[in-house]
Amino acid sequence: MSATLFSFLFAITILTITPGFDTALVLRTAIAQGWQRAWATALGVTLGCLLWGIAVGLGLGALLMASEIAYNLLKWLGAAWLCYLGVRLLVTPRQQSPAVAQPAVRQQGYLACFSRGLMGNLLNPKVGVFYVTFLPQFIPAGASVALWCSLMALAHMLLGLVWNAVLIGGSHFFAGHLQKPAVLKVMDRLTGCVFIGFAAKLALSRR
Repeated sequence: MSATLFSFLFAITILTITPGFDTALVLRTAIAQGWQRAWATALGVTLGCLLWGIAVGLGLGALLMASEIAYNLLKWLGAAWLCYLGVRLLVTPRQQSPAVAQPAVRQQGYLACFSRGLMGNLLNPKVGVFYVTFLPQFIPAGASVALWCSLMALAHMLLGLVWNAVLIGGSHFFAGHLQKPAVLKVMDRLTGCVFIGFAAKLALSRR
């Protein structure tokens, strides 16, 4: 049992620290809008992992493996969402730091940041496919699949929060240098290109 749990934690740690859309989203929010809203985004992302784990435990994740239509539908919705975020950053990059912006447009709300992180995770079917193929390997014989999938997803969520704390803390250190208007504009457009790249990768991906 201990060897199985160690293997799971090792594998899930590698997965967590591997750069991806979630990492780019949290970092961009931290630098652009501060650590508080970055935490709202990180909570949305990690809650998405927990919800995927619960869904897989209840058997819903298997639908993505069995149904080509369900998988493609969620894949295209996810790609469209990432593309929307990317295009918006390319078309309307910020012209000034949130610290000097007008109050009406200064910051996105916490709920908006949270929703963006949550939807970015839930609309990525590869997370569900990964869970449905990965988690069962670590479930003890005769144990409750729903319970163990939920607990392992919870462990992934907590580990993700720890890693996001590192990312947000590091970005806060460099925030003062990265909030110059010219830098903000370039950073937003680069981030937009990254998001569009992830959208294309997801749209062209196969199970």
